[in-house]
Amino acid sequence: MAGGGLGRWSAVAMAVVASLAVVFPMICAATSHTVGGSIGWTIPPNSNFYPNWSAGQKFSVGDTLAFNFTTGAHTVVEVPKSSYDACSTNNQVGPTQSTGPATVTITSAGTHYYICSVTGHCDLNQKLSITVSGSSQTTPSTPPVSSNSPGDASSPTPLPTAGGPSGSPSGSGSSAARPASMVGIAAAAAAGLFLAVALW
Repeated sequence: MAGGGLGRWSAVAMAVVASLAVVFPMICAATSHTVGGSIGWTIPPNSNFYPNWSAGQKFSVGDTLAFNFTTGAHTVVEVPKSSYDACSTNNQVGPTQSTGPATVTITSAGTHYYICSVTGHCDLNQKLSITVSGSSQTTPSTPPVSSNSPGDASSPTPLPTAGGPSGSPSGSGSSAARPASMVGIAAAAAAGLFLAVALW
């Protein structure tokens, strides 16, 4: 009988380890940052809005930027610093994202610059500069793609986040801090507990 109890404990221990193996990568997953928090990607209320929002974030390779805007109202274009400073699309990096919401995956460390190419919007401070550290703890399992074409079911739909008062970039803005991962964590924990009880 003592041997059977030891076997059960071994099974429970294995179930717990298996659950942790599933849960740990979810905790360390890349972050989705909702640009501008609840305000989104628009002409900002003041010139410090996007710089202040960016300063409150920690960006890593593999993270995503969710630019929430209405299709036809704005665009997202990654540009070099000289084009960012001049509010120009010269030498843009990649395609113009014109369908909102647009999701951009950060693929390299360093400083990245984004502007709205709608006439006059960048001059009204609809531009974003971010500083990206090395890689996040895990590498994304999907290739870095900016997809926002209509009818593309694989395009993630950014979730709204709590922001500060209107005109303020405060609030998490650091996206709905991994909501899908939290659901996955709960499901994995429940599965591990179910397995442990079943083996008990």
